[in-house]
Amino acid sequence: MTIRSNLRSIIDQREIPIKKLARDIDYRFESVRMMYHDEMERYPRELLTKLCVYLNVGINELLTLREAE
Repeated sequence: MTIRSNLRSIIDQREIPIKKLARDIDYRFESVRMMYHDEMERYPRELLTKLCVYLNVGINELLTLREAE
């Protein structure tokens, strides 16, 4: 099992560019980019909180537990 980020599908549906998202939540672009591309190994609580509030989603929508590929 592995934790996967759904950030890409969420912001692509809403047509929000990664740079705008990072700027709007006042967070490092590189961290947001890594989460968008599902390249993060650890998810900072502050980033998760800001994303959930900004996107009005629950943590279970932002992250999902999936079978390892």
